[in-house]
Amino acid sequence: MAETKQPSIPNGVKFLFGGLAGMGATCFVQPLDLVKNRMQLSGMGGAAREYKTSFHAFAGILRKEGIVGMYTGLSAGLLRQATYTTTRLGVYTWLFEMFTGADGQPPNFAMKALLGMGAGMTGAFVGTPAEVALIRMTADGRLPLEERRNYKNVVEALFRISKEEGVLTLWRGAVPTMGRAMVVNAAQLATYSQAKQLLLGTGYFKDNIFCHFCSSMISGLVTTAASMPVDIAKTRIQNMKTIDGKPEFTGAVDVLTKVVRNEGFFALWKGFTPYYARLGPHTVLTFIFLEQLNTMYFKYVLGETTKRAGL
Repeated sequence: MAETKQPSIPNGVKFLFGGLAGMGATCFVQPLDLVKNRMQLSGMGGAAREYKTSFHAFAGILRKEGIVGMYTGLSAGLLRQATYTTTRLGVYTWLFEMFTGADGQPPNFAMKALLGMGAGMTGAFVGTPAEVALIRMTADGRLPLEERRNYKNVVEALFRISKEEGVLTLWRGAVPTMGRAMVVNAAQLATYSQAKQLLLGTGYFKDNIFCHFCSSMISGLVTTAASMPVDIAKTRIQNMKTIDGKPEFTGAVDVLTKVVRNEGFFALWKGFTPYYARLGPHTVLTFIFLEQLNTMYFKYVLGETTKRAGL
């Protein structure tokens, strides 16, 4: 007798849920993304540090640009989630289910990390144009008025970048962006799945929002520590300007070398607090939204009370 195939969420719906979860989380954490980007650009080009701490940066930006200014680049942030997160979470959940055993046994930690790296690299390439627009839009407020790009929204940003600097500029920094995504996703997706599995194994946790929250916070901390140096390289490359026909940096290694030489080794983790303050809640909210969307699909569409396979 043939084994009945267990119902699962269609791949298209997985991609949709991934994007919606990421976009929902971004609406809450965009100000922290702004602070993180400003701090990572502080001291660029040998200039003095603009902000001493994350709280100093937050207060300074709020004072100069107001509440609305804290959400500068939100349209680009949402587009990034619609492209990057839709792809990476969709690919990861698809691969996760593919590598889950017939008995429901999830893949081991090493395989989870590999799946996360592959999903992250794919998503990063798709999302790089939105990433470039986001970095530039959030950085604009730190520049003198005459040097600002003044993009009104992400659509105008993408159009002007293509027209003024060429279409390939939309993928500037794609290599460090993909490298960062591989680190982030190997750490974030794998540690989330592993932390959730370990917490459930203790017998003190149930597969609910509290378990998802704890798993996400563990995942966010590991991801922040592992990915910040690559993130700084990505941020500075995507915001750099051409000086006398020459780019400021030749690549990610050049950025990291100059940061260490001019600003010190620990400058590679500049903006750690807003990065984790953003990544932690963003990870929490993304996975909570994703878990709830998956649960509702199984309950209301497939008529099942438990998920067969997933994160």
